[in-house]
Amino acid sequence: MNTHGKCIKIFAGNSNPDLAKEIARYVGVPLGNAKVSRFSDGEISVDIHETVRGCDVFVIQSTCSPVNTNLMELLILIDAFKRASAREITAVIPYYGYARQDRKVKARDPITAKLVADLITEAGADRVLTMDLHAAQIQGFFDIPVDNLFSMPILAKDYIDRGFVGEDLVVVSPDLGSVTRARNFAHKLNAPLAIIDKRRPRANVAEVMNIIGDVKGKRAILIDDIIDTAGTIRQGAIALVERGGAREVYTCAAHGVLSGPAIEHITDSPIKEMVLTNTVPFPSEKQTDRIRVLSVASLFAEAIQRIYESLPISSLFD
Repeated sequence: MNTHGKCIKIFAGNSNPDLAKEIARYVGVPLGNAKVSRFSDGEISVDIHETVRGCDVFVIQSTCSPVNTNLMELLILIDAFKRASAREITAVIPYYGYARQDRKVKARDPITAKLVADLITEAGADRVLTMDLHAAQIQGFFDIPVDNLFSMPILAKDYIDRGFVGEDLVVVSPDLGSVTRARNFAHKLNAPLAIIDKRRPRANVAEVMNIIGDVKGKRAILIDDIIDTAGTIRQGAIALVERGGAREVYTCAAHGVLSGPAIEHITDSPIKEMVLTNTVPFPSEKQTDRIRVLSVASLFAEAIQRIYESLPISSLFD
């Protein structure tokens, strides 16, 4: 694609090749010819087999597991494109790893989300395009523009198309921190809101306390941004059924990290269905008929085209 003497090129690391191919197809350009491999000692080797001089380069790479490998691939790719005289480099990070380390919870904690932002900027990225950042303030950790897309319109449309609207429905926030997200989602589905008030004794262990709001006899949709070990969402689902008397429990989230015992937690819970997006690749060994995956490729493609053509992308946030 070449307009006004400009050119656009899309490259990808190894973290989410299927999503990268799909985005490139929507944009209407082939995926760039680059090879990201390993030297025998484990160091990352990057070979770019086409010119990028004067081009706008978009590097698609989720910093999901193995997070440190994927992060290093991204940084080395950015550095390679910068040294190859790319005009502008956009780091397209559908899932931004380390985002949960966004503040000091206790003494001597690192703020790794800020460190990662510095690394990406220092490597030579001119802007960042991401989705559903765990904490909105991470945008302020960067000294370059950050566009944070939302999966909510895609998730909401899926539920609306399948008849999930109205009064027999309730949208549930799994904790107090996710209330704004849940409220916006409830508004889209024209449904009431409930909140699970939980206390967390230690990392990755959630303890459910009270359900605020009426869920009795209703279809409940638990919405979160990240489902990691699925422990929190499982406990939330159990509480909704056992304490709240919910009729059915559904869950949805932007990022299906699904680490450790996640699949067992989902299968061993009252969750009828979980809807995720493909910001994190979904390996075949994790596939179960309870999980439904929606693609965010068209939304990223639209954002990439607008960034390339210097058009506003704010309308994509609705």
